[in-house]
Amino acid sequence: MSTRAPVADYSSALVAGPWRHEFVPAHGMRFHAAIAGPERSSAPLVVLIHTFGQFWWAWRNQIPALMAAGFRVAAIDLRGVGASDKPPRGYDVPTRTRDVAALIRSLGHDRAVIVGHGTGGEVAWSMAALQPAVTRAVAALSSPHPSRVHSGLSKRLTPAASHLVAFAQVPFAPERRLVDGDILDRYFALGAASPLADEAIDLYRTVMRIPFAAHTSVEALRWSVRSLARGDGRRYAAAVRRVLAVPALQVHGAKDGIMRLAGAEADGAALARDFRFEVIDRAGHFLPEETPNQVTDLLLNWLASLP
Repeated sequence: MSTRAPVADYSSALVAGPWRHEFVPAHGMRFHAAIAGPERSSAPLVVLIHTFGQFWWAWRNQIPALMAAGFRVAAIDLRGVGASDKPPRGYDVPTRTRDVAALIRSLGHDRAVIVGHGTGGEVAWSMAALQPAVTRAVAALSSPHPSRVHSGLSKRLTPAASHLVAFAQVPFAPERRLVDGDILDRYFALGAASPLADEAIDLYRTVMRIPFAAHTSVEALRWSVRSLARGDGRRYAAAVRRVLAVPALQVHGAKDGIMRLAGAEADGAALARDFRFEVIDRAGHFLPEETPNQVTDLLLNWLASLP
């Protein structure tokens, strides 16, 4: 008889550090953000968005450096993740962009630089197309432009990653495996070029055990696949295929075990007028943790170049 893993409290996501934890009302919900930097909104805001399986803490190595460079930083938990609210619906990308736009305004800012990783990178790209009024620039790590993403799994994911996403479409089983099984460990092992620290994986596993977090995390993956054949997916794909007026940075790891590198920059280069593409050697999918110093240096260099 298997032993069920203990349920975690949302406070497990409130890791202490050189930041402060705030619960921000926005878009009819309560979002958690780790905030660092100046209190006042006069400093430029950088919003950091995590990928599937992680939460705001994935950016722990970049937050202090961005703060030291004079930015106000908000590393957020998306809807359904970590210490943010977990409503039963709203896990499509367009809704998540509205969440982020409302959060930016709730923090007292008119605009922000959006930096996203993995599935959070799709949200970042989409902010430039769907929420241009609040988007100053976008950076996407391990995430091709959504017009490529929405064209099908085989063109963007490795075969092993495609199998994991296909498994996520099954009812109930993925949630159980995220909480009680080894699927999260397999996901991190697949994507990383070198293993993530055991204590980091333990924390990600714990935060996934917050009530409803496993289900809401998987719901976002389900939308990305099921919407391909629906009207909402076609409308989304059409909406993001527009020329982006804001600067864009795209960064990939040369040894990413989840995203295919070949051609990953094609749509970003075609749609962004001000586009920069970088590849980090010997790095896998989880760039903020695998190569924290290189990611930080790239972000600071790029941020310094923004108009």
